Amino acid sequence: MSAKPVFSVSYALLTATFLSSFSASALVVPPSEQAVLRDIQRAVSSERLKSDVTKLVSFGTRHTLSETESDTQGIGASRRWIKSEFDKISAQCGGCLEVVYQRKTFSGEKRIPEPTEVVNVVAIQRGSVDPNRYIVMSGDIDSRVSDPLDFTSLSPGANDNASGLAGVIEAARVLSQYKFDGTVVYAALAGEEQGLFGGKIMAEIALAENWRVEGVINNDMIGNIAGINGVINNTTARVFSEGVRYVETAKEARLRRFTGGEVDSPSRNLARYIDVVADKYIPNLDTMMVYRLDRFGRGGHHRPFNEVGFPAVRIMETNEHYDRQHQDIRTENGHEYGDVLSGVDFAFNAKLTSLNAVSLASIAWAPAPPANVTIKGAVQPSTTLSWQKLAGEQAKNLAGYRIHWRLTTEPTWTKSQYVGNVDSFTLENIVIDNYFFGVSSVSKDGFESPVVFPGPAGSFGGY
Repeated sequence: MSAKPVFSVSYALLTATFLSSFSASALVVPPSEQAVLRDIQRAVSSERLKSDVTKLVSFGTRHTLSETESDTQGIGASRRWIKSEFDKISAQCGGCLEVVYQRKTFSGEKRIPEPTEVVNVVAIQRGSVDPNRYIVMSGDIDSRVSDPLDFTSLSPGANDNASGLAGVIEAARVLSQYKFDGTVVYAALAGEEQGLFGGKIMAEIALAENWRVEGVINNDMIGNIAGINGVINNTTARVFSEGVRYVETAKEARLRRFTGGEVDSPSRNLARYIDVVADKYIPNLDTMMVYRLDRFGRGGHHRPFNEVGFPAVRIMETNEHYDRQHQDIRTENGHEYGDVLSGVDFAFNAKLTSLNAVSLASIAWAPAPPANVTIKGAVQPSTTLSWQKLAGEQAKNLAGYRIHWRLTTEPTWTKSQYVGNVDSFTLENIVIDNYFFGVSSVSKDGFESPVVFPGPAGSFGGY
């Protein structure tokens, strides 16, 4: 009888030891799919949106300079109704929303010649882990007709912007059923048509109270599918974002010139985040990222936030119909003008509202973006990224970090690698000159922050 080879036991033991060691050291990658986000997408109701838009239209006009005492007409009745809706939502979730007015009086402005109080209605859902980290969804209260100072004529503002405001209220209804790590804000902003005053008020408050604003998602006209160009399309939306931070200093601009970042501001990477959400979780919707602050030569309520350094973007329909914006209600030569209820497609309104709700939830459940991201690798075969790890309560649900890179001509992040809970990582044989890079934070359950581009060009600030 031949003896067993002497090496067999040693080989088996060696193999078991190797496998055990490998298993112990292998990265556990968080899941890439979150079923709860699909639940949120399905919960948004087109019928509730239609009811809210119809109610907002019923106030006749919501012009900033209009009636404030009536219970049924004008801007005063409108904002009291919005507050009552937020209060009802809060009551249904056990007081989970702090509902407040934000007020400031303006006078001597081109479109506010007499002293006028501009009043926002804001509902705040405090985060349970990192409450000073804010993600904001906004929509505008006010409406207007052809003359921006005409505050008495019928001004339904059904699409511009009852559709966006109703989306904010509906998102609050859906998301108030959940608890988030970060704070979610639902903002009904006033004075947009007169000069973006509501956004200025809120941005000032956020600065004064030291909010760490991770992003503002402004919704302005999210209900129209028929463009003045003859295109009818309910499957696309636009996301506008600035490419270079408005608050960039001369020193930072010089650094950016040599290292890149012209298309990687935090606002731009917030837009990319929303684009990923649309692809993954919103059926039959493709977002068009527009590399511009807003439509050509025009403005929106995300701009005041950009101007104080906060990441902010605008979501809206792809095909506008200019005969239905800022127009007196009338018929000329058989052609109808005006922003009326029939111009809103509520299934599309629900689709873009769900894009907001899922984006808000995903960001609020994710850890804060990494801070102080740096990069090195000049005249080297590999690229190293470093960052400041989250600590304390902010790291409560943190799993680790993901490195992202893309060709410099690609609009979205195409390659990534989860690297675990470390503060530095080297991509071997990935030459720094040929790609753009970034880092995101990942929670244990797979929620991911927006990507942070290295240096001041991509910094989300406050982290």
